[in-house]
Amino acid sequence: MYQTDPPRPAKESLPTMYDLPSEDPKEPGLPDEFHIFQLQLLRETFSPPNYRTDEVFTASDLNLYYDTQHPLWYKRPDWFAVVGGSRLYEQKDLRLSYVIWQEGIAPFVVVELLSLGTEKEDLGQTLREVNQPPTKWEVYERILRVPYYIVFDRYTDKLQAFQIIAGRYSEMNLTTPRIWMPSLQLGLGLWQGSYQGIERFWLRWYDADGNWIPTPVEQESQQVEKLATKVEKLAAKLRELGIDPNQL
Repeated sequence: MYQTDPPRPAKESLPTMYDLPSEDPKEPGLPDEFHIFQLQLLRETFSPPNYRTDEVFTASDLNLYYDTQHPLWYKRPDWFAVVGGSRLYEQKDLRLSYVIWQEGIAPFVVVELLSLGTEKEDLGQTLREVNQPPTKWEVYERILRVPYYIVFDRYTDKLQAFQIIAGRYSEMNLTTPRIWMPSLQLGLGLWQGSYQGIERFWLRWYDADGNWIPTPVEQESQQVEKLATKVEKLAAKLRELGIDPNQL
């Protein structure tokens, strides 16, 4: 009698993407597709008008070292921006990490994307264990004093913003899902649209007039549309003069 393979489970009994863990419990918050695209959109649209491009540095998933007494301690924000310093490390090299005691400038804004493994820490709901590094919330609030701390839950599209007031984070009352940052002359809000072919709510920067900052792809598309409009106007003018533009 020949041995046969055991019957395979029915397709319906196999776990789906939603059933399987998307994070390593020992290292939660690792990037998935949304994480990658959202942070890319933040970088592409962050352009504060009162700073030169060489005075603006943004990073995602980059080690942020913050304590001279414990130089190996670090946090790894999903995304952060620094303004008023050098875009390059020592004005000549790309950064491998961001070291506060060398840079001298703390991030102006930090964005965290909630995940099941990091939600409590992102919202300051965890306590420091004995002889352990401070929590993420403590580092942003009390050590670095990051002026704006933004938390976005992509599963519920809930946006929360915290601002340093008298040395502590105070949650901002968002009547609309937008946060204006006067010293940047830039705001961050929820935009519903298609990015990378995906239609959903995305975090995106906007200008003083409330217009969403265009991505490089959108800028190119706008330029093409403007050029096409100019060409059509020129062609219409030629026709008025009795000249067929197609014969030129």
